[in-house]
Amino acid sequence: MFLKHTQIAADRVSGLLTSAEAAAKAIPPAFPLDATVAVNPFLGQAQEDLATASARLARVAGVRLSRPRAEYAAKVEAGEITDGDLAAALFANSSPLKPADLALLKAKLATESPEPQALPTVAELAAQATGTDWPAVIARSFGLWAAGHFDRGQALWTPAPGRGAFAAWREWATHDLTPEIAGLVGFCAHVAAAPDTAERAILRAAERLGLTEAAAGTAFHRLLMDLGGWAQHARWLLWQAEMAGESDTTITDLLAIRMIWEEALIDHAPQVEGDWQDVVTTHAEPVTVTPDQAIDAILQDAAERAYQRHLSAALTGATVQDARPALQAAFCIDVRSEVFRRALEAQGGGIETIGFAGFFGLPVAHKPQGTDMAQAHLPVLLKPALTSCSHEGDEVEQAARIAARAVRAWGRFRQAAVSSFAFVEAAGPAYGWKLVRDALGLGAERPAPDPAPRIEGGLSAAQKAGTAAMVLRAMSLTTGHARLMLLLGHGAQVTNNPHESAYHCGACGGQTGEVSARLLAALLNDPETRAGLPEHGIDLPHDTLFMAGLHDTTTDRVTLYEDAPAPDHEADIAQARAWLNAAGGVARAERAGRLPGARADTVARRALDWAELRPEWGLAGCAAFVAAPRGVTAGADLGGRAFLHSYDWRADAGFGTLELILTAPMVVASWISLQYYGSTVAPAAFGGGNKLIHNVVGGIGVVQGNGGILRPGLPWQAVHDGERAVHEPLRLSVMIEAPREAITDVLTRHAEVRALFDNGWLHLLALEEGRVAARYRPGLEWEGAPRKTAA
Repeated sequence: MFLKHTQIAADRVSGLLTSAEAAAKAIPPAFPLDATVAVNPFLGQAQEDLATASARLARVAGVRLSRPRAEYAAKVEAGEITDGDLAAALFANSSPLKPADLALLKAKLATESPEPQALPTVAELAAQATGTDWPAVIARSFGLWAAGHFDRGQALWTPAPGRGAFAAWREWATHDLTPEIAGLVGFCAHVAAAPDTAERAILRAAERLGLTEAAAGTAFHRLLMDLGGWAQHARWLLWQAEMAGESDTTITDLLAIRMIWEEALIDHAPQVEGDWQDVVTTHAEPVTVTPDQAIDAILQDAAERAYQRHLSAALTGATVQDARPALQAAFCIDVRSEVFRRALEAQGGGIETIGFAGFFGLPVAHKPQGTDMAQAHLPVLLKPALTSCSHEGDEVEQAARIAARAVRAWGRFRQAAVSSFAFVEAAGPAYGWKLVRDALGLGAERPAPDPAPRIEGGLSAAQKAGTAAMVLRAMSLTTGHARLMLLLGHGAQVTNNPHESAYHCGACGGQTGEVSARLLAALLNDPETRAGLPEHGIDLPHDTLFMAGLHDTTTDRVTLYEDAPAPDHEADIAQARAWLNAAGGVARAERAGRLPGARADTVARRALDWAELRPEWGLAGCAAFVAAPRGVTAGADLGGRAFLHSYDWRADAGFGTLELILTAPMVVASWISLQYYGSTVAPAAFGGGNKLIHNVVGGIGVVQGNGGILRPGLPWQAVHDGERAVHEPLRLSVMIEAPREAITDVLTRHAEVRALFDNGWLHLLALEEGRVAARYRPGLEWEGAPRKTAA
């Protein structure tokens, strides 16, 4: 009998800790502000469809994952969503809860689905019973500790540096009288008596709270969602550790901390025991989709099919340019590049643009001038394989480092507890002109670029040729080169914007694309590279010059880097500058129509205005990813809503480039799309809140006001213009021109990518000769025209 009970106890322990681990994986990571990249907020729900994820997140976060039905109804009324779109979505949906026919589905448009309510925590039940706002007390107390513990260089001191989160919090909490003052008498002693490890604390609290193994999964998830961006930052720490082949327990520590609060509050308010056990019973029930959630998922699918119909009609079909281009320009696939590419191509018939992920295929970690701190300039799904730097000679580099240290010292003097008062008294009046200048949008232009980057340690001649060949094939750029080939990364000049890196290049890990473009241009111009490329089947014309540049997406101005003399191409470069300047004017005029209060002649000034809430719209509106030859989309106005990746399947022997596209840039694009989606439909859980009251915390993220819960995701002003959402929340429609057999083969080998399509987080459509020929269906099936075979 003893052994039987021992085994039951061991199984319960294992089950609860497994549930804690699963709850941690259900939380999306949030990257720090210095390298913010978009993250799919539903990353932990990728194995579920939209309706099931809606049911789960309604339980643990009180949010729904679709728009109000009135918005769908308005689109139906306007004819934007047709009966055909609704019928196709209804037919494709396999839920037994779906309406019986189209008429019943349309009737449901007149009724709004219920607003979801998260299952209450003990803190919420205790607040109702005692009149004290315990969730607010927890948010403030926990947030104050977390801001110091997770600080990345903003604070002047950090409590308990170098200690794990659970141990550090226990030491803090035994001296924090905030809960005691609020009425939670004995909380410090309760924390002091808690188990010494997070796992034991979770197990003890679960026992006190009566959490069964069945209930623990969503109960734990609920408590982590209650911590907002702090839990997501901890999930990022785990993400980083896993990328390095290691692990991290911070998010488990945070769950233990939150459970100790629950444990204390149920003792403080024993009258909520009965209500809490009802909550536990509900947590133990399977996550079940409601009829309303099934209907909302169908309406969302119909809206996406309507967009796909318009996009398909806009595609121009395949075209081939026989003559040598007058200019070629490779841009990042970022949707903002679509507007500029279209404007540039309109300057002359011989201009050809190419789309490629903005890190240009170089997996580098870069050390800027004046520091040895390496920044990853590649998608967060990948690991750096090369290190580059912009360091010059010893004297120049030493001067840069001294200047950087002086800036840091001055900043600490301004912020220190005592000297800050002297600083304000002495230097405050001198800042008057700076405030006036910045208020008038007369701030400084973008600082001078670093010296040309270089690969540390260099590459052998064979490595140069091999790397160059790999990149050129991935760009579908093995033939037909112009005399001048521009490699244009992108970045966004903004002022006084904590989320600046979110406007930069997602494919460059939240950095600008300048470094990657300059490195690749130097590599492709290198004589050793040119000499070795024929062995890889690529012959670059002797007169082709590669030149790097940076497209500023806020001002639509392009900086070209003349890192090496090119006297034979002076006329080509001068003509390229003229075309780029003209294209910038066209692009600014188009974007001005969407930006509140902007005119074509004032768009660029928004980059210098410290009070500007919307310097640009970023990637708002993103809705499609197209991997095909540029001829398929050339001339089509896609409204800055499509990621455009150049791809020619006929030149992709073995379909290695197709596999790279589907597993890296397309996934990055899906993360961007779903972050904008989540920040729009569920801002309470996945949005960054109101910019007007943001305060930066620890260099990690922002809080609203003077403390509390960290806010992940995009600020409300990034997706809303004050009257309506400017981002239409649509799951990304992926269009690939390639044989369906090849696409299926890639999905078969990459289960995590296939899950995004099988569960509807992405739509997949196959193109033939520039036209939609088939739609992917869950289970590696296709519906549509007869299959194309590989040549």
